[in-house]
Amino acid sequence: MEKKFKRTLVTCALPYANGPVHIGHLAGVYVPADIYVRYLRLRGEDVLYVCGSDEHGVPITIKARQQGCSPQDIVDRYHKIIADSFKALGINFDVYGRTSSKVHEKNAAQFFRKLYDEGKFVTRESEQYYDPEAKTFLADRYIEGTCPRCGHEGAYGDQCEHCGSTLSPEELINPRSRLSGAEPIKKKTTHWYLPLQDYEQWLREWILDGHKEWRSTVYGQVKSWLDGGLQPRAVTRDLDWGVPVPVEGAEGKVLYVWFDAPIGYISNTMELLPDSWEKWWKSPDTRLVHFIGKDNIVFHCIVFPAMLKAYGDGFILPDNVPANEFLNLEGDKISTSRGWAVWAHEYVEDFPGKEDVLRYVLTANAPETKDNDFSWKEFQARNNSELVAIFGNFVNRAVVLTHKYFEGKVPAAGELTAADREVLEQIPELRASIERNIEGFRFREALKDAMSIARIGNKYISDSEPWKVAKTDMARTATILNVCLQLCADLAVAFEPFTPFACARLRKMLSIEKADWESLGSAEILPAGHKLSEPELLFSKIEDDAIQKQLDRLAAIRAEKEAAAKAAAAAQVAPQKEECTFDDFEKMDIRTATVLEAERVPKTDKLLKLTIDTGIDKRVIVSGIAEFYSPEDMLGKQICILANLKPRVIKGIESKGMILMAKQGDGKMRFITPQEVLVNGAEIG
Repeated sequence: MEKKFKRTLVTCALPYANGPVHIGHLAGVYVPADIYVRYLRLRGEDVLYVCGSDEHGVPITIKARQQGCSPQDIVDRYHKIIADSFKALGINFDVYGRTSSKVHEKNAAQFFRKLYDEGKFVTRESEQYYDPEAKTFLADRYIEGTCPRCGHEGAYGDQCEHCGSTLSPEELINPRSRLSGAEPIKKKTTHWYLPLQDYEQWLREWILDGHKEWRSTVYGQVKSWLDGGLQPRAVTRDLDWGVPVPVEGAEGKVLYVWFDAPIGYISNTMELLPDSWEKWWKSPDTRLVHFIGKDNIVFHCIVFPAMLKAYGDGFILPDNVPANEFLNLEGDKISTSRGWAVWAHEYVEDFPGKEDVLRYVLTANAPETKDNDFSWKEFQARNNSELVAIFGNFVNRAVVLTHKYFEGKVPAAGELTAADREVLEQIPELRASIERNIEGFRFREALKDAMSIARIGNKYISDSEPWKVAKTDMARTATILNVCLQLCADLAVAFEPFTPFACARLRKMLSIEKADWESLGSAEILPAGHKLSEPELLFSKIEDDAIQKQLDRLAAIRAEKEAAAKAAAAAQVAPQKEECTFDDFEKMDIRTATVLEAERVPKTDKLLKLTIDTGIDKRVIVSGIAEFYSPEDMLGKQICILANLKPRVIKGIESKGMILMAKQGDGKMRFITPQEVLVNGAEIG
């Protein structure tokens, strides 16, 4: 039997405070979590909604060095941007804390110290890269060099962002420190590790046997890690930004961010509820749900639970971890480093008053079971053809007609027809489906159910045509509009978790003080005679120029990326070929020649037929350079040729020799020509 809980603690993955949040973060974590919390509160349940900025780690220190400021300056800036973005989109946490707070520093240090004192860690000495000029150990991201896979010169010590390969610093060619440019050396250092393998059997029983209802992505990833065998994981790092390790001999060391960050959930709760936080973290009557992206599954399903198990003291474990997949943008992976993203704070500036539209589209296309794609054209289409044309259109017609025929008062319903009853009887069924889907973390399906109410209403009012019926039968008109208004009230409840701003406007129009889930699907939410407020549009169309502006911005980013990729490819040099002897070289007769005639070879795209003067004779060479040079470009040019190459027939033309060309990494080719004009036939050697 499923356990009944008295309260629910919902946490969202702490966004990293080295940049703003984008639509991938929103779709993967924050919008679905907000839908879930709003739904539970509509049901009258006791909920605590916790999040905050993750403000430690190497990327923050790198950005601070790049911008010539302190790490605190970076996290202060982005903490505010992120918090303001969430608020603007209606994502209202009970607490949005920070891991740089004094409360968190004290709590995280105490957490480490308890495990340290109880002998729960192991120590290991290892050799790590060290910058002899900056006199500091280097995290993987502080090391760059040439990628051994693709030859890109700006690869990091953990990944080449050019080809996507996962790397280690040892694999880089010509590694150098990003701090000083010096060549790093290996130096011994000691760190503390959490022996995850000690908790492997317990994790198997708790998750693999006890939580088979978890999403297949989550369950499968956890099983893969467990089947591969867990290893000790470092909980400290050599760094000067973070929570200092609270033991002697640990000078210059901080808590590793993966160990530090999840404790932030607890710290933020402590900061909000200093006297009652334990009720939320240690009571078996509390249900804990982590909303995260799939890149955080291991930390929330293996590492953090192992930390809590090691700590003891009654900490509860997550009942579910509904991790989402990734959201792409216009068919390409979202990339913060090259700006390929839709930033939340920029969206609310570019589309004021359309916060609900983004929430709606990200939910309708949520990456719940597989990676999905966001496109601006689909965004526009969903707004115009669904929110405006179905939901908004139905509400507007119902409210406007009520004002026109009944002075803005809900008319009393007469005898219901079969069509009326059929419409109203569908709503309780849809309510039950919404409940099942939200409680099962299927928010995309729940949104479809909610929109079905609007579709039913839109079809009903179109089929019933109260504007025509009013000419002959006002009693029937009253019944039709009564049914329509009850559906409008249902929409104000059903859409509350998804589009809270629009629902607030709808409740204002209907003169409803607050949404009540229990009223959804009841026969008569709005009593006869209830006075409505003036109608207003719930949604407005998004025009082509607004979308084109966004597409143009992305096109510029893509063009810049392609130009950078071409430049990088052009800079790549092919490896040296096998050695040859001087005698091998002596066999090649390389000479100067001048092009006398040039024409394209019929029925080919790449071939030019060149008649040249070699100083020895006049001959024909067929060369595949038509994509780089036109016949007109070649006329009169002095070139270099391999004169004694064995003749070859190409497209029916005997070609006697080969032009010497230089080829770049991007495929671009240019012929070799003497700096000064020489006599034809001059030998090159």
